[in-house]
Amino acid sequence: MTKDVRVRFAPSPTGPLHIGGVRTALFNYLFAKKHNGSFILRIEDTDQTRYVEGAEQYIIDALNWCQMPFDEGPGKNEKFGPYKQSERKHLYKEYADKLIASGNAYYAFDTSEALDFHRKDHETKGKTFIYNWHNRLKLSNSLSLSTEEVKAKLDAGDDYVIRFKSPQDETLHLKDIIRGDIKIDTNVLDDKVLFKSDGMPTYHLANIVDDHLMKISHVIRGEEWLPSLALHYQLYQAFGWETPEFAHLPLILKPTGKGKLSKRDGDKLGFPVFPLQWIDPKTNDISRGYREDGYFPEAMINFLSFLGWNPGTEQEIFNLEELISAFELERVNKSGARFDPDKTKWFNHHYMQQQNNDELAEAFQALHSELSEIDINYISMVIGLVKERATFISDFWNLSHYFFTTPTSYDQKASKKAFKEGTTELMTQVISIINNTEDFTVESLQTEIKGWITSNEISFGKVMMPLRLALVGALQGPDVFDIIYMIGKTETIKRIENIITSL
Repeated sequence: MTKDVRVRFAPSPTGPLHIGGVRTALFNYLFAKKHNGSFILRIEDTDQTRYVEGAEQYIIDALNWCQMPFDEGPGKNEKFGPYKQSERKHLYKEYADKLIASGNAYYAFDTSEALDFHRKDHETKGKTFIYNWHNRLKLSNSLSLSTEEVKAKLDAGDDYVIRFKSPQDETLHLKDIIRGDIKIDTNVLDDKVLFKSDGMPTYHLANIVDDHLMKISHVIRGEEWLPSLALHYQLYQAFGWETPEFAHLPLILKPTGKGKLSKRDGDKLGFPVFPLQWIDPKTNDISRGYREDGYFPEAMINFLSFLGWNPGTEQEIFNLEELISAFELERVNKSGARFDPDKTKWFNHHYMQQQNNDELAEAFQALHSELSEIDINYISMVIGLVKERATFISDFWNLSHYFFTTPTSYDQKASKKAFKEGTTELMTQVISIINNTEDFTVESLQTEIKGWITSNEISFGKVMMPLRLALVGALQGPDVFDIIYMIGKTETIKRIENIITSL
């Protein structure tokens, strides 16, 4: 790629960052790193009425947790700053004025009541009201009014907006990296508002001006912005600026495959749609996050990468470096990507197996006060025995509680299956063997007990099932001899004696 790659992720701080936004950030990040470019965070907060306290920091924290730190952005490497649109508002009026001077935009003084009247009038006639070439000369704007009338309204402080003057009878030929060539008839476009009399630009103007001044080379954003592509393309032309390349990502769909994934879907089906937990500052309502639900950031990145992108191979597990190497915008699909909650768990299970046992042990210990006095090395060894069955750290207790506490009850169905006539005598023999095993290792225990079973021609099930039940309280868990070694000789004998007494 000949030009410097500079991409931006430009969320609005109106609440928590949806995973659709995280996926957009990820694809921008992967593309930038693939081409040794820059990943920029810009906060688009021109609409201050929708600003939510804490949302901006949430966005930054989410990107950092997802291992996608920005190269430029608020408070970091601000060579094209500031990176908050609310701190750049002094810039936009100048560019709006340039469009008026070049004839590409105009003042519009229509009141909301007048526009509402026209909309309703069109509706009664079965039509849709569009403010553009076919009616703008009949409305209250600087195209239909005299220069003196316009000046008088501006001097009087009348409310106005600045609208883009969309051309008539033209065909726009646009290009999208993902969707290919797109043709647009300008007659169906409306004259979008670019600037308001309160001194704030709309998204359309601020977005284009900022992308140009920040030298953005590629605009990679969600499909919902595709209808705005024609206007944005025309604005670049109107200013005489080089147009960046565009790529519009497909929607993330509900698990059913129908409709855009929403928070309600997550609440209904029991999975988060935000990377981090969010506490609404107004209502104190808590929304679940992937981090707090026990997902690893590597798992989240991996499953998000497959929502709309296909590497063209059978490989599914990619670390971040592998994703950067494999990622191509041309391999992003046009159609929506169905979200699969079970697949996200599958990825997390995989990454669980890659985690360091000592770190997992510390996290597990922090979750359970009853483990606070237990040696962390012992907990780490337990984790090593059970984590292949775990998807989340929160799974560890159910998988390993018998390593830390003596069973006080036994699974009823398993008890009937394991304890038969003669079982008590067999368990008494096992106690004797364990007592007499001087070299208390997994290998020695296995050799002694299995050797005794074989030499006496006893069915393995008659010994191993009740033995496991005594140790665990159920017919589950890792290898019996690993459990015996971990809990020790005294505790093992105690548990076997307990089950003999109980059953």
